Amino acid sequence: MRKLVHVILTSLAVALVGCVTINVYFPEAAAQKAADQFIGNVLDGVAPAAAPAPKPQKPAAGSDGHQRPSAMLLDLLIPAAQAADTPNIRIQTSATEAIRGRMQARFQGALGDLLDSGAVGFTHDGMVAMRDAAKVPLSQRAQANTTVADENRDRVALYREVANANNHPEWEPQIRATFAKSWIEKARAGWYYQNAAGAWVRK
Repeated sequence: MRKLVHVILTSLAVALVGCVTINVYFPEAAAQKAADQFIGNVLDGVAPAAAPAPKPQKPAAGSDGHQRPSAMLLDLLIPAAQAADTPNIRIQTSATEAIRGRMQARFQGALGDLLDSGAVGFTHDGMVAMRDAAKVPLSQRAQANTTVADENRDRVALYREVANANNHPEWEPQIRATFAKSWIEKARAGWYYQNAAGAWVRK
């Protein structure tokens, strides 16, 4: 009788595999939280703490302590569907850490000075741009333009890396939009940013 029940449950689990639709959606809230943390670390010059290792899950077992075939199949099926509905996003990789380090150095140096002076501001699409070149001495403009270009190169690489790290390269535009919002929200008083219409606004 027990064997018959196991066979029935196994058959049901296999049949359910074809019925479950896994919807992969962009975890906006989790992405915003991750972007806020990354940008906060960049602006404050703080290195993020290492993420804790996930705890191993115990397999479903019968009274004899052995995992049942039906339980194994259901464990594969149901958690996979639930995982698609669990907001989560990975943002810390070796590549993003290298980018974060370079960004921190710029904000503590040349880029921070350019933002403080109002020469450079945050754009509405997650980049930085020269807002008023006249605020930069002529002899320093070439270096200022290089700083802006270097920062934008790293930003493009960051948004792409985060999307790829989560195995969803198609998320790149949404990652970029999320970071754009956070850059503006975390801009310091006196810094400039672009509003949705592209006009420069002083915070």
